[in-house]
Amino acid sequence: MFSSPFLAYFFFLYLIIVGVLFAFLQIGVITFVFTRIGVPAETVFTLLLLSLLGSYINIPLKRIHSDLIEPGRIISFYGWKFEVPGALRHKESVLAVNLGGAIVPSLVSIYLISINLDLLFSIALAVGIVSLIVFRFSRPLKGVGIVIPTFVPPIAAAMTAVIISQPDAPIIAYVSGSLGTLIGADILNLKKISGLGAPVASIGGAGTFDGVFLTGIIAVLLTSFRI
Repeated sequence: MFSSPFLAYFFFLYLIIVGVLFAFLQIGVITFVFTRIGVPAETVFTLLLLSLLGSYINIPLKRIHSDLIEPGRIISFYGWKFEVPGALRHKESVLAVNLGGAIVPSLVSIYLISINLDLLFSIALAVGIVSLIVFRFSRPLKGVGIVIPTFVPPIAAAMTAVIISQPDAPIIAYVSGSLGTLIGADILNLKKISGLGAPVASIGGAGTFDGVFLTGIIAVLLTSFRI
Protein backbone atom coordinates (compact mmCIF):
# COMPACT_ATOMS: atom_id res chain seq x y z
CA MET A 1 0.00 0.00 0.00
CA PHE A 2 1.45 3.37 -1.04
CA SER A 3 1.47 6.37 1.25
CA SER A 4 0.39 9.79 -0.06
CA PRO A 5 3.97 11.03 -0.77
CA PHE A 6 4.56 8.03 -3.03
CA LEU A 7 1.22 8.57 -4.77
CA ALA A 8 2.11 12.21 -5.38
CA TYR A 9 5.50 11.15 -6.76
CA PHE A 10 3.98 8.62 -9.17
CA PHE A 11 1.31 11.10 -10.25
CA PHE A 12 4.00 13.71 -10.98
CA LEU A 13 6.01 11.10 -12.91
CA TYR A 14 2.87 10.18 -14.85
CA LEU A 15 2.31 13.83 -15.81
CA ILE A 16 5.90 14.09 -17.06
CA ILE A 17 5.56 10.93 -19.17
CA VAL A 18 2.26 12.10 -20.64
CA GLY A 19 3.76 15.52 -21.38
CA VAL A 20 6.78 13.99 -23.14
CA LEU A 21 4.56 11.66 -25.20
CA PHE A 22 2.30 14.56 -26.14
CA ALA A 23 5.33 16.63 -27.19
CA PHE A 24 6.63 13.78 -29.37
CA LEU A 25 3.14 13.42 -30.88
CA GLN A 26 3.02 17.13 -31.68
CA ILE A 27 6.48 17.07 -33.23
CA GLY A 28 5.54 14.00 -35.27
CA VAL A 29 2.36 15.59 -36.57
CA ILE A 30 4.08 18.86 -37.41
CA THR A 31 6.93 17.03 -39.13
CA PHE A 32 4.40 15.07 -41.20
CA VAL A 33 2.63 18.28 -42.22
CA PHE A 34 5.73 20.20 -43.24
CA THR A 35 7.28 17.33 -45.17
CA ARG A 36 3.95 16.80 -46.92
CA ILE A 37 3.91 20.35 -48.27
CA GLY A 38 7.53 20.21 -49.38
CA VAL A 39 9.45 21.76 -46.48
CA PRO A 40 12.79 19.94 -45.90
CA ALA A 41 12.58 17.64 -42.89
CA GLU A 42 15.84 18.97 -41.42
CA THR A 43 14.34 22.45 -41.04
CA VAL A 44 11.15 21.35 -39.26
CA PHE A 45 12.61 21.48 -35.74
CA THR A 46 14.00 24.97 -36.39
CA LEU A 47 10.60 26.18 -37.60
CA LEU A 48 8.91 24.59 -34.59
CA LEU A 49 11.36 26.24 -32.19
CA LEU A 50 11.03 29.63 -33.90
CA SER A 51 7.24 29.41 -33.79
CA LEU A 52 7.21 28.40 -30.14
CA LEU A 53 9.70 30.97 -28.86
CA GLY A 54 8.74 33.60 -31.42
CA SER A 55 5.12 33.59 -30.29
CA TYR A 56 6.29 35.59 -27.26
CA ILE A 57 8.16 38.15 -29.36
CA ASN A 58 6.28 41.18 -30.69
CA ILE A 59 8.19 43.54 -32.95
CA PRO A 60 6.79 47.10 -32.53
CA LEU A 61 5.83 48.89 -35.74
CA LYS A 62 4.17 52.10 -34.56
CA ARG A 63 2.11 53.68 -31.79
CA ILE A 64 -1.58 54.38 -32.29
CA HIS A 65 -3.24 57.14 -30.27
CA SER A 66 -6.95 56.85 -29.53
CA ASP A 67 -9.59 58.75 -27.59
CA LEU A 68 -11.98 56.58 -25.57
CA ILE A 69 -15.19 58.01 -24.11
CA GLU A 70 -16.12 56.52 -20.75
CA PRO A 71 -19.89 56.80 -20.14
CA GLY A 72 -21.22 58.58 -17.10
CA ARG A 73 -22.70 56.71 -14.13
CA ILE A 74 -24.91 57.32 -11.12
CA ILE A 75 -23.59 56.64 -7.61
CA SER A 76 -25.98 56.10 -4.67
CA PHE A 77 -24.76 57.20 -1.23
CA TYR A 78 -27.13 56.81 1.75
CA GLY A 79 -30.14 57.59 -0.41
CA TRP A 80 -28.48 60.46 -2.21
CA LYS A 81 -27.73 59.97 -5.87
CA PHE A 82 -24.83 61.64 -7.57
CA GLU A 83 -24.25 61.71 -11.29
CA VAL A 84 -20.64 61.22 -12.36
CA PRO A 85 -20.17 62.66 -15.84
CA GLY A 86 -18.41 60.75 -18.59
CA ALA A 87 -14.80 61.40 -19.36
CA LEU A 88 -12.60 61.48 -22.41
CA ARG A 89 -9.49 59.38 -21.93
CA HIS A 90 -6.46 59.38 -24.16
CA LYS A 91 -4.98 55.94 -24.68
CA GLU A 92 -2.13 54.56 -26.70
CA SER A 93 -1.81 51.18 -28.38
CA VAL A 94 1.32 49.66 -29.86
CA LEU A 95 0.91 48.05 -33.27
CA ALA A 96 3.33 45.13 -33.51
CA VAL A 97 3.99 42.04 -35.61
CA ASN A 98 4.42 38.69 -33.87
CA LEU A 99 7.50 36.69 -34.84
CA GLY A 100 6.06 33.20 -34.32
CA GLY A 101 2.50 33.97 -35.38
CA ALA A 102 3.06 36.18 -38.42
CA ILE A 103 6.63 36.25 -39.69
CA VAL A 104 7.42 32.52 -39.53
CA PRO A 105 4.17 31.35 -41.25
CA SER A 106 4.56 34.11 -43.84
CA LEU A 107 8.13 33.08 -44.66
CA VAL A 108 7.06 29.44 -45.00
CA SER A 109 4.20 30.52 -47.27
CA ILE A 110 6.53 32.63 -49.43
CA TYR A 111 8.89 29.67 -49.73
CA LEU A 112 6.05 27.38 -50.80
CA ILE A 113 4.86 29.91 -53.39
CA SER A 114 8.40 30.27 -54.77
CA ILE A 115 8.75 26.52 -55.40
CA ASN A 116 5.19 26.18 -56.70
CA LEU A 117 4.86 29.12 -59.09
CA ASP A 118 2.52 27.07 -61.28
CA LEU A 119 0.01 27.24 -58.39
CA LEU A 120 0.27 31.01 -58.03
CA PHE A 121 -3.22 31.75 -59.36
CA SER A 122 -4.83 28.96 -57.32
CA ILE A 123 -3.04 30.07 -54.17
CA ALA A 124 -3.96 33.74 -54.72
CA LEU A 125 -7.61 32.79 -55.27
CA ALA A 126 -7.66 30.64 -52.12
CA VAL A 127 -5.98 33.37 -50.03
CA GLY A 128 -8.58 35.88 -51.21
CA ILE A 129 -11.50 33.58 -50.38
CA VAL A 130 -10.16 32.61 -46.94
CA SER A 131 -9.36 36.26 -46.15
CA LEU A 132 -12.95 37.29 -46.85
CA ILE A 133 -14.37 34.40 -44.79
CA VAL A 134 -12.08 35.13 -41.84
CA PHE A 135 -12.86 38.85 -42.05
CA ARG A 136 -16.58 38.07 -42.04
CA PHE A 137 -16.27 36.07 -38.80
CA SER A 138 -13.75 38.32 -37.03
CA ARG A 139 -14.99 40.55 -34.22
CA PRO A 140 -13.30 43.43 -32.36
CA LEU A 141 -13.18 42.87 -28.60
CA LYS A 142 -12.37 45.88 -26.42
CA GLY A 143 -9.28 45.50 -24.31
CA VAL A 144 -8.24 42.36 -26.20
CA GLY A 145 -8.09 42.89 -29.96
CA ILE A 146 -9.56 41.11 -32.96
CA VAL A 147 -10.96 37.66 -32.15
CA ILE A 148 -12.27 34.89 -34.39
CA PRO A 149 -13.69 31.39 -33.74
CA THR A 150 -10.76 28.97 -33.73
CA PHE A 151 -12.29 26.44 -36.13
CA VAL A 152 -13.20 28.90 -38.91
CA PRO A 153 -9.80 29.58 -40.57
CA PRO A 154 -8.53 25.96 -40.90
CA ILE A 155 -11.86 24.59 -42.10
CA ALA A 156 -12.26 27.46 -44.58
CA ALA A 157 -8.71 26.94 -45.88
CA ALA A 158 -9.08 23.15 -46.18
CA MET A 159 -12.45 23.29 -47.95
CA THR A 160 -11.30 26.04 -50.32
CA ALA A 161 -8.11 24.18 -51.18
CA VAL A 162 -9.93 20.91 -51.90
CA ILE A 163 -12.46 22.67 -54.13
CA ILE A 164 -9.78 24.53 -56.10
CA SER A 165 -7.34 21.65 -56.59
CA GLN A 166 -7.45 18.31 -54.77
CA PRO A 167 -3.96 17.14 -55.85
CA ASP A 168 -2.37 20.35 -54.54
CA ALA A 169 -4.76 20.86 -51.63
CA PRO A 170 -2.18 20.59 -48.78
CA ILE A 171 0.04 23.35 -50.18
CA ILE A 172 -2.89 25.64 -51.03
CA ALA A 173 -4.46 24.96 -47.62
CA TYR A 174 -1.33 25.90 -45.69
CA VAL A 175 -0.67 29.14 -47.56
CA SER A 176 -4.31 30.26 -47.66
CA GLY A 177 -4.82 29.29 -44.02
CA SER A 178 -1.77 31.24 -42.84
CA LEU A 179 -1.91 34.31 -45.09
CA GLY A 180 -5.72 34.34 -45.25
CA THR A 181 -5.95 34.48 -41.46
CA LEU A 182 -3.35 37.23 -41.20
CA ILE A 183 -5.05 39.32 -43.89
CA GLY A 184 -8.66 38.66 -42.88
CA ALA A 185 -8.31 38.89 -39.12
CA ASP A 186 -5.52 41.44 -38.72
CA ILE A 187 -4.69 43.45 -41.84
CA LEU A 188 -8.30 44.18 -42.86
CA ASN A 189 -9.15 45.19 -39.28
CA LEU A 190 -6.28 47.61 -38.71
CA LYS A 191 -8.65 50.60 -38.71
CA LYS A 192 -10.58 49.14 -35.77
CA ILE A 193 -7.53 48.81 -33.53
CA SER A 194 -7.55 52.40 -32.30
CA GLY A 195 -10.96 51.96 -30.67
CA LEU A 196 -10.24 48.71 -28.84
CA GLY A 197 -8.10 50.09 -26.03
CA ALA A 198 -5.73 47.11 -26.08
CA PRO A 199 -2.19 48.02 -24.94
CA VAL A 200 -0.64 45.90 -27.71
CA ALA A 201 -2.29 45.06 -31.03
CA SER A 202 -0.19 42.27 -32.48
CA ILE A 203 -0.46 41.13 -36.09
CA GLY A 204 -0.34 37.36 -35.77
CA GLY A 205 -1.42 37.35 -32.14
CA ALA A 206 0.67 36.16 -29.24
CA GLY A 207 0.88 33.04 -27.10
CA THR A 208 2.25 29.50 -27.21
CA PHE A 209 1.72 27.89 -30.62
CA ASP A 210 -0.07 30.86 -32.07
CA GLY A 211 -3.38 30.39 -33.84
CA VAL A 212 -1.99 31.31 -37.26
CA PHE A 213 0.73 28.69 -36.96
CA LEU A 214 -1.79 26.05 -35.93
CA THR A 215 -4.24 27.11 -38.65
CA GLY A 216 -1.81 26.07 -41.38
CA ILE A 217 -1.05 22.78 -39.63
CA ILE A 218 -4.70 21.85 -39.08
CA ALA A 219 -5.69 22.89 -42.61
CA VAL A 220 -3.09 20.55 -44.11
CA LEU A 221 -4.21 17.71 -41.84
CA LEU A 222 -7.83 18.20 -42.88
CA THR A 223 -6.88 17.91 -46.55
CA SER A 224 -4.65 14.92 -45.89
CA PHE A 225 -7.25 12.78 -44.14
CA ARG A 226 -10.36 13.85 -46.02
CA ILE A 227 -12.81 11.12 -46.96
